[in-house]
Amino acid sequence: MITLTLVGIGSGNPEHLTLQAVRALNDADLILIPEKGKAKDELAQVRREICANVLTSDVHIQGFDLPIRNEAITDYDARVNDWHDRIAVIWKQQIDAHLPDGGKVAFLVWGDPSLYDSTLRIADRIQANMPLDVKVIPGITSIQTLTAAHAIPVNTINGPFVVTTGRRLRDEGLPAGIENVIVMLDGECSFTGLNPDGLHIYWTAYAGMEGEINLSGPLSEITDEIIATRKAAREDRGWVMDIYMLVRSTP
Repeated sequence: MITLTLVGIGSGNPEHLTLQAVRALNDADLILIPEKGKAKDELAQVRREICANVLTSDVHIQGFDLPIRNEAITDYDARVNDWHDRIAVIWKQQIDAHLPDGGKVAFLVWGDPSLYDSTLRIADRIQANMPLDVKVIPGITSIQTLTAAHAIPVNTINGPFVVTTGRRLRDEGLPAGIENVIVMLDGECSFTGLNPDGLHIYWTAYAGMEGEINLSGPLSEITDEIIATRKAAREDRGWVMDIYMLVRSTP
């Protein structure tokens, strides 16, 4: 039997790890770390630094290359599913190669495995082909890191909030009747397509990581600054990962 533990590690700050996460990593026989690509290389280095800081037992750490998405597949859902299928094959190959007699493998998941992350879906694919016991260790999300950085609540009093993606914001606009909207996975600054009147934005890049950037203000006044800052950050580091919250009523 193989036990796969998906360990939420927060948003890049080694101090985000819970004691439960530290115990799970030390209890593993194998830790898998995805690599390749400018962003993945830096994130892989952060993962390795976390392991170096918290491991007190002899755990084998194995890097592996992630496949890229097949852009020839035009349907978005089909493209992502094909990508997940190929990642699952690589995960199983690594597990078979390094734990032929069974054991415990851990995978360090950015943020939390439940929030806009593919690891649980990939684990489901592996379970279809081999006995696999999946465990999840929750982690601090980029949403929590965003709101902490700006010292703001994520919701109004007794009010709901929505977490969505840049793609859906671009295609559908702001959800009706919702005052606070968290937007993730937005590589195109989709807020530029909104009517900025009455909107306030809280924007964070590299949430929780070294070099975190925070900007906030009325969307009508700060849009150009966010776009310029994001562009400069991407040119400087070779990649950028950001998150923001839109609030309908300006504080």
